[in-house]
Amino acid sequence: MTMTEIISHPLTKLVLGLVLILVFVGVNGLILVWMERKVVGFIQRRPGPYEVGPHGILQSLVDGVKLIAKQLVTPRGADRFLFWLAPMLSVTPVVICFLPIPFSPGLTAMDVNLGLLLILAFSGINVLALCAAGWGSNNKYALIGAARAVSQSVAYEIPLLLSVLCIAFQTGSLSLSAVAEGQSRGLLSWNLWVQPLAFVIFFISATAETNRAPFDLPEAESELTAGFHTEYSGMGFGLFFLAEYTYMIVVCSVATALFLGAHDGPFLPGPWWFVLKVYALILALMWFRWTFPRVRFDQLLNLCWKWLIPLGLANLLATALVLKLGE
Repeated sequence: MTMTEIISHPLTKLVLGLVLILVFVGVNGLILVWMERKVVGFIQRRPGPYEVGPHGILQSLVDGVKLIAKQLVTPRGADRFLFWLAPMLSVTPVVICFLPIPFSPGLTAMDVNLGLLLILAFSGINVLALCAAGWGSNNKYALIGAARAVSQSVAYEIPLLLSVLCIAFQTGSLSLSAVAEGQSRGLLSWNLWVQPLAFVIFFISATAETNRAPFDLPEAESELTAGFHTEYSGMGFGLFFLAEYTYMIVVCSVATALFLGAHDGPFLPGPWWFVLKVYALILALMWFRWTFPRVRFDQLLNLCWKWLIPLGLANLLATALVLKLGE
């Protein structure tokens, strides 16, 4: 087999894609931690990280080194296997979620027909990780946080799936590349203008699925100390932290591919437009966290079961009716 054939082989592309995704996840984790601390500093009229590197740009790297150097402690009475499985189970599936994301027409690690289903399936494993962390910690705060995480995830996966199905019905495909290709004819071809309600439902549900404020009940500091990761220190805590920020990138990437034209845009190359849109949505998530107060748990579930699910079902039925009448 020649070198050209080896490079063009699907397995080689998959391995190279996984390596690039791992680098992307690590670098973006450092950037997003710094970015969030700067955003909250701006909102609260203070500079944020400022000492380590220019404008504190190296602060996240130093914090990462500190977490690596900290001792890993297993609480007395904890289930050791579940306790240490949880952080690894939280961060590992997120790498798979990046494979079908179309950063540009020629920049997709694994273009599969069921890319959306792949992302939804593997992102759901994070719920098992949070449940294992709470159950294995032998801590009442962690257990309550895990119970909240499971309830919240089960509830908000339904409206999120309903909003995704609207786009799947409209485009006739579960491939993110196919959905992105259908929005490559300019700004007016974006699905946002056809499915604005689906976008709002998806973004609210994605905020809850990633446990971001005002829906951060599983780790509510004022109620549960740190929730499901109360007993974690060092890189155990660091992996949960990295997983949270990486899932933010995943849901914002999916929202960009489904509703915001993916890599479509003038002047700049496609990947640049994709990344800019993703970071704009992440900035909105950070803005929400430091603007809105945390809701109560009953308000969290009422919003889902009484508003988002009925609206999602109505929107899905309306989409199906319009498509049927348009045949």
